[in-house]
Amino acid sequence: MSRQNLTRNTEQTVRYVLQGSVFRSNALWRLATIVMLVVLAIVMLLPFIWLVTSSLKPQVQIFQYPPTWIPDPIMWENYPTALTIKPFHLYFANTGIIVLLNIIAVVSSSSFCAYGFARIRFPGRDFWFGIVMATLFLPYAILIVPQFIIFSRLGWIDTFIPLTLPLFFGGGAFNIFLLRQFFRSIPEDLADAARIDGASEFGIYWRVMLPLSKPALITIAIFTFRNAWNDLLGPIIYLRSPSNFTLAVGLASFRSSEDVSWDLQLAASTAMILPVIVLFFFAQRYFIKGVVMSGLKG
Repeated sequence: MSRQNLTRNTEQTVRYVLQGSVFRSNALWRLATIVMLVVLAIVMLLPFIWLVTSSLKPQVQIFQYPPTWIPDPIMWENYPTALTIKPFHLYFANTGIIVLLNIIAVVSSSSFCAYGFARIRFPGRDFWFGIVMATLFLPYAILIVPQFIIFSRLGWIDTFIPLTLPLFFGGGAFNIFLLRQFFRSIPEDLADAARIDGASEFGIYWRVMLPLSKPALITIAIFTFRNAWNDLLGPIIYLRSPSNFTLAVGLASFRSSEDVSWDLQLAASTAMILPVIVLFFFAQRYFIKGVVMSGLKG
């Protein structure tokens, strides 16, 4: 064998060894990454697992030490008892009305405002958009008193109006920002083609922008659903009659100064968060796509 052939064979052997070591290192890195993600997922799920298992325990087992993860016996009756001891069917209906109105208000008003900031050129556009974004720095706590005074003088206390009507005026600065970024990622050529065909600005917004913005709109709807479904502060401030209570207020009513039925409260809490989890699993593809694509263009 000539020296040239020997050198070539040596180089190929070294190349194969290096490629094999790189492949093994990549495989080990992927395995370590998967193991780390699984461990972190289990750690993040532990509170939810404890919630579900504790909702099936007798009350005396909930605070036992060392804790028992598997209920013995399994108290399936905690769920029907928790959901019938209070009129949760009424709370669910009230919450559903508020959630539906909030989604309609936020999606329609925020998309309309976002289209104006993204596509329509008018004097001071960037300045007014900066003012809108500056409202993100206002804590909700400093707005409670003036808003309550306004709504009380309008006679809207103990109604759903304070929890729904304000969202028809803009839909929130974060939602406007998210949709504005998404609208700016859509090619301007589509809007120009629609203008050539005689479409108005509202027609472009309604027939071009909104159908193409389904992921971002679904993302906004998921955020709105979660916020309205879990909202406790707003209903406590504005709702007085038990017939108007939402799920969050009904859940809080399990606690009293004399006694807390922890088994029933945990069962009702588990039933309350299940719709949010189901919604996320069914809409997570649109949710992730909407968040990612909203940052493609500044």
